[in-house]
Amino acid sequence: MIEKLFANTVYVKVFPNRFELKHIESGRSEVEVSSESFTTARLLVGKFSIAERVLKRGMKRLHEKKWFSPSPIVVIQPMEKTDNGLSEVEERVLLELAAGAGARKVSIWVGNELSDDEVTEKAARA
Repeated sequence: MIEKLFANTVYVKVFPNRFELKHIESGRSEVEVSSESFTTARLLVGKFSIAERVLKRGMKRLHEKKWFSPSPIVVIQPMEKTDNGLSEVEERVLLELAAGAGARKVSIWVGNELSDDEVTEKAARA
């Protein structure tokens, strides 16, 4: 019961030069589009520092109306450039992006877009 009171789960979808964030418990969503390109011809996140700055801004906007917000559990999903799965380096980039934006736990998902219930389930296993 008390865990649900402090639940803070965020679903992050990564597109070229854009993040879509959804706070699962409140249903609040934000879209952060980068004015500088962080996607390269080969990598969804090829310029880490730019992507990290944009994701941090999105997380801040997602939580700006809360007076208290524990560090979130993030389920992050690359939406493009995943044809043969992710390399170990690509997985590490996504983990570090979410951690740099304040996540206490991170789960990476490659596949179909998730429902809120599926995000909650994956976050519980993070």
